[in-house]
Amino acid sequence: MDTNSLARLKLFALGILVNAWMMGALTKADTFHLEPTLRPQCNESRLLRKTEICGEEFKQDMAQIEPLQWCNLTHFMREYHVFTLCTEMGANNVSCYWPNPLVEGYIIRIHKHFFSNCTTEREVWQDPPDNTLTVLILMPIVLTLAMIALVVWCSKRSDLLA
Repeated sequence: MDTNSLARLKLFALGILVNAWMMGALTKADTFHLEPTLRPQCNESRLLRKTEICGEEFKQDMAQIEPLQWCNLTHFMREYHVFTLCTEMGANNVSCYWPNPLVEGYIIRIHKHFFSNCTTEREVWQDPPDNTLTVLILMPIVLTLAMIALVVWCSKRSDLLA
């Protein structure tokens, strides 16, 4: 057996072993357990305290930023990300799901405090002028009818075009 054939055989055997190993790992992960997993009860008072600690840190971080820049996400993105991670880890530490109503309520209060003046005026949409609207409506209709007429004309004249 030459070296290329031996190398191919080894590669093929390795591929089969890796495939078997991966399939075994997948089937173990796909098993369905009928027993419910017990998750400790959510401690809401500890969650609220941890969320308030995260909020206080966020408030201190936001105090370092000019209030005029609070509406510009690029100025406080890192602080907000740290706040979000803090609330998520706090919820996980006290066996609570994240997000949950307590954390969401606190985040809404934070938003009202810092970002209530960040709303922009909504743009009022207007219909285009009638001439433009007519062209936009009639153009696809005319093109569709023209394509149908072209197909019919070509099918009737197939003997001359062939």
